[in-house]
Amino acid sequence: MEFAPLDHIVYAGPDVDRLAEELAERTGIAPAPGGRHVGKGTRNYLMGLGGRAYLEIIGPDTPADRGTTRFGIDRLTGPRVVTWVVEPADLDATVRNARAAGYDPGDVGPLSRRTPDDVLLEWRLTPNPPPTLDGLAPALIDWLEAPHPTSGGLPTVELVALRGFHPDPETITRALDALGARLPVTAGEPGFEAELETPNGRITLR
Repeated sequence: MEFAPLDHIVYAGPDVDRLAEELAERTGIAPAPGGRHVGKGTRNYLMGLGGRAYLEIIGPDTPADRGTTRFGIDRLTGPRVVTWVVEPADLDATVRNARAAGYDPGDVGPLSRRTPDDVLLEWRLTPNPPPTLDGLAPALIDWLEAPHPTSGGLPTVELVALRGFHPDPETITRALDALGARLPVTAGEPGFEAELETPNGRITLR
């Protein structure tokens, strides 16, 4: 099987500016401003992970606006790796194949954000994974004609490992198999560990 490659890891918190500042202190590298997601109430920073993969640091557009339910941000009290995203060669075919295998990743929909230079980027994405899977089944993305975030030369750290934990690893594994995605998942409290090699040494995001 040809596995869909990692596109990005989503690291969320209730205050995106503070989250970016804390990550800069931990890694020794300042994330780059990404932009505002049109109509979603969120804003992000970006950091490369090596190759065509990156870390999305996301939170409410303003700290006072916790109304967005995207990635469960309205419920977060601190930073958390909330999900991950893969980029299949054919998004629509992957959705069809996953449904035939018994896992429904949801309907593909359009998304967009404006860069700090006010350039509109548009892409297609499946919804957030079902809450019962705690973000461990990835979303699927198709960047269409938009330039990939890593194409602009992001500040970069090295992704050493990405691991998942869940009380029912077999359920997660079945969803991953249906999506053609690969993630080591072991029994435990739901969550992730993203191990990064940085100028300040190796750190782990959870």
